[in-house]
Amino acid sequence: MTTEEPKKINWEVPEFETPKRSKNWYITVIVLSFVLIFFSFFSLSLFPFSFRFKQTDNNFLFAIIIVLSFWVMYINEKRGARIIKVEINGEGLILDNKAYDYDDLKDFCVLYKPNKDIKHLYFNFKNGAKFRLSIPLKDLDPLMVRNYLKKYLDEDLERTDPPVSEQLSRFFKLSQ
Repeated sequence: MTTEEPKKINWEVPEFETPKRSKNWYITVIVLSFVLIFFSFFSLSLFPFSFRFKQTDNNFLFAIIIVLSFWVMYINEKRGARIIKVEINGEGLILDNKAYDYDDLKDFCVLYKPNKDIKHLYFNFKNGAKFRLSIPLKDLDPLMVRNYLKKYLDEDLERTDPPVSEQLSRFFKLSQ
């Protein structure tokens, strides 16, 4: 029995996944946002507890960043995620209309942990200024994807868990 390897692998993923959030999560985020905005406008020296630094003026930029973060999160949740087409072929990786050549990629890692519901493909760039790509594998066979990519890229065998940023994002229900 011979299994012929595909010439390319295609699948679709949502642009982002919004986790299921309870009403308490939204209340907590709103209260935390108001607390942070409050502290951005008032000096900490007015309060009986002391810190090692003194804040002498209002931090309007911090308040603007908090409001904008909340606004972007709200807009993304209401807009919904668009579907992105992913293709891996002999020349590289294609995400929608953006192509990444294998020469630009440093290595890859297929992380599959069925007990923890983790099935992701990670790409690291040679250019350290570019952030890694994280792509859910959905219904694809992780071993097939791994064997296909091993022909073109080095495999990162040291990665055994998702990056800390993704773990924190899941913990705080910012993404799924």
